[in-house]
Amino acid sequence: MARDLRGFINLLEERGQLRRIKASVDPDLEIAEISNRMLQAGGPGLLFENVQGSPFPIAINLMGTVERICWAMNMDNPLELEALGKKLGMLQQPKPPKKISQAIDFGKVLFDVVKAKPGRDFFPSCQQVTIPEEDLDLNTLPLIRPYSGDAGKIITLGLVITKDCETGIPNVGVYRLQLQSAKTMTVHWLSVRGGARHLRKAAEQGKKLEVAIALGVDPLIIMAAATPIPVDLSEWLFAGLYGGSGVALAKCKTVDLEVPADSEFVLEGTITPGEVLPDGPFGDHMGYYGGVEDSPLIRFQCITHRKDPVYLTTFSGRPPKEEAMMAIALNRIYTPILRQQVSEIVDFFLPMEALSYKAAIISIDKAYPGQAKRAALAFWSALPQFTYTKFVIVVDKDINIRDPRQVVWAISSKVDPSRDVFILPETPFDTLDFASEKIGLGGRMGVDATTKIYPETTHEWGAVLESDPEVAAKVNQRWQEYGLGDLTLGEVDPNVFGYEM
Repeated sequence: MARDLRGFINLLEERGQLRRIKASVDPDLEIAEISNRMLQAGGPGLLFENVQGSPFPIAINLMGTVERICWAMNMDNPLELEALGKKLGMLQQPKPPKKISQAIDFGKVLFDVVKAKPGRDFFPSCQQVTIPEEDLDLNTLPLIRPYSGDAGKIITLGLVITKDCETGIPNVGVYRLQLQSAKTMTVHWLSVRGGARHLRKAAEQGKKLEVAIALGVDPLIIMAAATPIPVDLSEWLFAGLYGGSGVALAKCKTVDLEVPADSEFVLEGTITPGEVLPDGPFGDHMGYYGGVEDSPLIRFQCITHRKDPVYLTTFSGRPPKEEAMMAIALNRIYTPILRQQVSEIVDFFLPMEALSYKAAIISIDKAYPGQAKRAALAFWSALPQFTYTKFVIVVDKDINIRDPRQVVWAISSKVDPSRDVFILPETPFDTLDFASEKIGLGGRMGVDATTKIYPETTHEWGAVLESDPEVAAKVNQRWQEYGLGDLTLGEVDPNVFGYEM
């Protein structure tokens, strides 16, 4: 990769999007409180240089806006993310090219895959300092505790790296870890995640599972690890595709795993199958405290780090948070893949306020009756990450799905609840969703907010109100004559209309 975490920090500073905090701050609650206020205001990233109880600085809120997420992906505009999605879509479901231009485009994608192959760094900066097990103390790391009801200090933006003991294929995930002692932490992952599958396989063979935690990596690699797209490629290849060149990897000191060579910290350890400790409660993305769960215990035997390392962290909670900004970017990447899976979909949006996946708004180019319901059902099964989406609202293609005022108008003017709302009861669901009557089971609701056609309705739909084209052209020509030329009419601040946004 052309850039590491330090390079991204420097980029933010050059663009006026980083503040260095020299005052002494407490990682227990205080740093999260400061950062949360910045997140709410769309403020800059923060680098706390004087953290109580630790010699290491903390970087936080680096990805607190969509703009900075784009910069992390080497892009300037969110629409560029859709081009990346098209590339991934071609790899996911390759089709025989019908034109020479399509063959050339697919050839370019394959060449990108070759360029994205990870490399090896034999003198990695992440191993400039080695701390053996006898000197290892996790308390020296500036781990934060975001909320007063949290059970302890946590790691949130670490790449958790494990390997399938049968195939040797690695998995890279972003999971929360809780500090348990000077040398141990619990890891919280869902049973369907790669790390959990690897642990089950290790248990079947009576082996310990080796684990490496890479902290302070290029945010682009974090985005790749957080992308749950069902393509048979490793997260390292994803990161290479995202960045345009392969990730430099380094072999760990005490475990048979590879980590990004430019990581700020690397924690190496093992999980003994069946060894668990209570994990939680913690504030989660739903905006509530989660429960307490017995989670696998990692025993660490080595820490390596760069000279003068920087600790990167974040925290969950009700949006806006950094994870919500990442989800908005991933939304753009998913869009071309979703169109490939469900052809009638023109666009889709996962609003941040709906926790980035609980509600989806889909626009379709409607051609036949019942199509909106078909699109909603297809959406739920298109990609694994949409399994836990509770609400799907389907609108016509002329509705701007990123404008809540237009979406509310479509629902209010085009929906008869007795006809256009359908509910699927007791489907597999998110265990963190307390709104469900039964934990792990919940309902889904589809809303058809499209214009109805026969036989969806037996009466004629009203004609849409539009300006008279000739009068509109006349007004355009006479605008200066009216004495209104100094007024620029564009997108209006919604607060003018009584919103509080």
